[in-house]
Amino acid sequence: MKPARIAAILLRQFYLYRGSVARFVPLFAWVTIDMVLWGFMTRFLGAVTQSHYRFVPTLLGAVLFWDFMTRVMQGVTTSFFEDVWTRNFLNVFASPITVPEYVTGLLLSSISTSIIGLFVMVLIATLAFGLSFVVFGAMLVPFILVLFLFGMALGIAAVALVLRLGPAAEWFVWPIPALLSPFAAVYYPVATLPVWMRWISHLLPPSYVFEGMRAVVAGQGFDTGMLGVSVAMAIAYVLLAYWLFARVFHHAVQTGLLARYSAESVS
Repeated sequence: MKPARIAAILLRQFYLYRGSVARFVPLFAWVTIDMVLWGFMTRFLGAVTQSHYRFVPTLLGAVLFWDFMTRVMQGVTTSFFEDVWTRNFLNVFASPITVPEYVTGLLLSSISTSIIGLFVMVLIATLAFGLSFVVFGAMLVPFILVLFLFGMALGIAAVALVLRLGPAAEWFVWPIPALLSPFAAVYYPVATLPVWMRWISHLLPPSYVFEGMRAVVAGQGFDTGMLGVSVAMAIAYVLLAYWLFARVFHHAVQTGLLARYSAESVS
């Protein structure tokens, strides 16, 4: 891979965001709304229950982590959609750029945009609602790492889905985090789920993160070995997603789908 080609992908995204307020504001607008809404909800629950349950780090922390993962995924997909919406995707691959360079550019672009959202969420959660990340201890880093990797995997897989089915398939992409959240046990323990949902939950790395997060906040023991399993699973999903994208791209080139890419679904 050549760094200059990867940098070109990043430079394009930089110019897009620099020249458009409509693109830049959503990087932090929706996460701000989520933090404010859930922040006041945690305060309300803490006031009416009069219990020692730590709602702020448990619920508000879960919202922050899940929103971060969603931002990572959408950072990948949105960068891809920018090329689709402007009919630029074919032009990109008419250049010498390779699939690994393009995917790496998407991932680095996602990192830069998701960091903005994470910074805003942390700022609001800390200053407005008193969320202290010290409560998560040393587990904070692996928690974020797992969610980051899984968000990348979802983003790459979503790009492959749209590339295979056509631009109209982007409407399958936006609901993915919402559809996965019940199985990921973001706001409640996995034990509350029906048995069939638990099986799916065990296949999702974020479920281990949120189970571990609740255990750490409650001062209970947490099996760090399971966290290691979730890291390995997340890495495996990233590799699987990249393999899927490469296969779909090869199919698009071989069948001429890439040249016929339009705003309509292509079978």
